[in-house]
Amino acid sequence: MSNPISRHARVVIAALLPIFLLACTDSSSTPAADESALPSQAVTVRTTTVQGEQGEQWLNFAGVARARERANLSFQVGGIIAKRSAQIGQVVKANEVLATLYNPQLGPAEQGAQARLLQLQADVEQSERDLTRLTQLSERGLLAEQRLEQQRSLIVGQRAAIESASASLDQSRQLNQESALRAPFAGRIESVLLEAGEYAQPGQVVLQMTGAGETEVEVSVPPHLLTALEIGQSVPVRHSLSGRESVGVITETGEASSGAKALYPLVVRLSDPTVRGGEALEVGILRAAQNSLSVPLNSVMRSAQGLTVFRIDGNRARRVAVEIDQVFGQQAVLKGSALNLGDQIVYAGLSRLADGDIVAVLP
Repeated sequence: MSNPISRHARVVIAALLPIFLLACTDSSSTPAADESALPSQAVTVRTTTVQGEQGEQWLNFAGVARARERANLSFQVGGIIAKRSAQIGQVVKANEVLATLYNPQLGPAEQGAQARLLQLQADVEQSERDLTRLTQLSERGLLAEQRLEQQRSLIVGQRAAIESASASLDQSRQLNQESALRAPFAGRIESVLLEAGEYAQPGQVVLQMTGAGETEVEVSVPPHLLTALEIGQSVPVRHSLSGRESVGVITETGEASSGAKALYPLVVRLSDPTVRGGEALEVGILRAAQNSLSVPLNSVMRSAQGLTVFRIDGNRARRVAVEIDQVFGQQAVLKGSALNLGDQIVYAGLSRLADGDIVAVLP
């Protein structure tokens, strides 16, 4: 009995054999072509030209407007929030009570400190009366001088204790006052982080508020631009949505963040009174004139040889090492490059490209 599977396989092979032979015949009958002339052997790429960076240029850096006065409000002692009168969005006055805290230890602590101070004051008054009496006895020769010195030392110690107790009482009173959370300035409540009945740890933020006065914007800029900037300098500010332009004044330049290509925070005070917190802005900074070359960032590759680009020489791609000096947006400014102004470099198709490959440049 024949195997049906084997019979089926023979039928398939017999059916495919003429096709296979026909394919082999077509391939062998095609004359060999020059490799450089075969489009299928050329890597398709897109190119751009090396640009020159010579004139001054305005660079825009994005940021978000915020109030210059900002505060995270917290209690200095722990306890349960007894009442919170402030609501999100509420406009408040300076020194207005926003929330109160209940801590059962605050009242007794102040009372105890006050009682101790009163007792020490009474003790020193009694010791001074005793010193007067002992002095009289000493003048009549009825008391040794050593006893008088002991009494004077006692009074000195009691007066020192009074100063310490007075400081403790002031601290207790201050802590008692801290049970009321007050607005440090006039402004607006931005967020509420704890509700009435919840426990607040010492220093835990309960409310966040902003002032009703001036606004500012913070942007991040590369360090080489800071050399031409100084505190008090005016810079243009553009409103991202409306396109309206105004002027701001630099008030702060912060420390750089970590990393070789770090960015520095730059704070600009805004002169436009209509700006509200959260509005998108752009700060303009003038970059000084340069005489250098630049290429798109997406044309630069990292390889075993470092940073490189592919330059088109004839119909082939040649790898050229480059060194980036600065980055502006999507353009990389080069330092001491072997490239020339106007050279054709590859920016698309890099992943399929090797040094010396034949390329076909797409329009």
